[in-house]
Amino acid sequence: MPPGTSSPKRELTVADVNVVDPPKLRRAVSGTVVGNTMEWYDFGIYGYLAVTMGQVFFPAEDPGAQLLASLAAFAVSFLVRPLGGLVFGPLGDRIGRQRTLAVTMLMMAGGTFAIGLLPTFEQVGVLSPVLLVLLRMVQGFSTGGEYAGATTFVTEYAPDRRRGFLASLLDVGSYLGFAVGAGTVSIFQVILGEAAMLDGGWRWPFLIAGPIGLVGLYFRLRIEESPQFEANQALREQVATAGSGDDAVTEPRLGLVGIVRAHWRALVIAMFLVAAANTVGYALTSYMPTYLTDTLGYDALHGTVLTIPVLVAMSAGIPLTGRMSDRFGRRPVLATAAIATIVLMIPAFSLLAIGSLWSTVLGLCLVALCVMPYVANLASSLPALFPTASRYGAMGVAYNFAVAIFGGTTPLLVQALIELTGQGMVPAWYLMFFSVLGLVAIWRMPETAGRPMPGSMPNVQSEQEAAELVAGQHDNDRLDLAALPFDSTAFDSTASDSTAFDATPDPDEDALTRSR
Repeated sequence: MPPGTSSPKRELTVADVNVVDPPKLRRAVSGTVVGNTMEWYDFGIYGYLAVTMGQVFFPAEDPGAQLLASLAAFAVSFLVRPLGGLVFGPLGDRIGRQRTLAVTMLMMAGGTFAIGLLPTFEQVGVLSPVLLVLLRMVQGFSTGGEYAGATTFVTEYAPDRRRGFLASLLDVGSYLGFAVGAGTVSIFQVILGEAAMLDGGWRWPFLIAGPIGLVGLYFRLRIEESPQFEANQALREQVATAGSGDDAVTEPRLGLVGIVRAHWRALVIAMFLVAAANTVGYALTSYMPTYLTDTLGYDALHGTVLTIPVLVAMSAGIPLTGRMSDRFGRRPVLATAAIATIVLMIPAFSLLAIGSLWSTVLGLCLVALCVMPYVANLASSLPALFPTASRYGAMGVAYNFAVAIFGGTTPLLVQALIELTGQGMVPAWYLMFFSVLGLVAIWRMPETAGRPMPGSMPNVQSEQEAAELVAGQHDNDRLDLAALPFDSTAFDSTASDSTAFDATPDPDEDALTRSR
């Protein structure tokens, strides 16, 4: 037994361990990743057309103000993300992860397609930017449920020993989606030219979102519901059928106030991590084309094209850092990302400032090198801070509030600081500051690699692994027998935030494990 743990309620048996069904796991991961790719294509193309969108939708008296207005329209979608999280999070905890993710896919594709149909400022005046902002809000509302739901879904499916790798594939989809968006914009820029893009060519990347969204929806509808969510539902139905009226044996679904009260420490840790990772991530994906074009003087085509190979290469490396976190732990890999950001941002932006092709690509690679271990491990680290019944809701709060306040506003705030100070190195200092906060969060977060999710029995990928886990249970430093939910009546509905750190027993998971 690991040092410092209390005496277990009883020993683990093979019947207690959940063996993941491989075909279901493959469908769940592939369907979620493909849908995620489509979703982030939709969301990302605006960032690659920010300069063009500013010229099309906002008055032209001041080019600087025009660009800031366009970036503000980008940022406003993040301001409504918390609202989307507050709606879709509890909805996903109530009706299921799969159904909710299908809804977010439809909303995002529909909102993106509608942007491609909007009239310009020249055609209808101020109504044009108003409609643009409203549709950006629809996109933001949709993404409020996307990442929280996708990460919750995949981590609840994944075997404990492979959770880092499998969850990291979500961000492969995200950054490939950004790369596909950048590639699509670049193709139209090459074919049509800058004048034709301003004259209506900008619409095509948005209109393509319609058929792409249907493809993403098809894959979303093929996946089956998370087994841990089904466990939660099955036990609730048993309690309701018995007519006991006693919900004490089930883990309570918490609303916003309940989530904040019970898990505020975990929420703060998650928000610091999200802020650190996403300021760097959105600087690379959504702000860098604007920085290259407006600050460094590249034309619109080069400002977009130069990021594509970097995003593709980073996508290929993300699973590697996911595997590393399964082997060495989430905290060491995340700490590496934070330290790399603090050390490499000044050299990265110094290389960008040189302005030559080789230095720009190398500077972008240094930024991507910092982003990669961050984003690869958020997907597996954050959901493991919260119990099953409120996991989607808690993720919706933590992730979306942090992204709204810090991540999505990065392009706008950094550009505004550059305009204010005239200093091209402002982005580097901005990103370094948030990685210092990230180090604080990493120091305080629990290590979750290879361990069961809070309130869950162990997840393994084969009967042999289940037998080996049971045989070595007393020597396994990643298995706390006293924390496993052997006894469903052990759950205390008044539990404090310790559930996020000590894996307080979750009876729902035990019920399903035994039924299987």
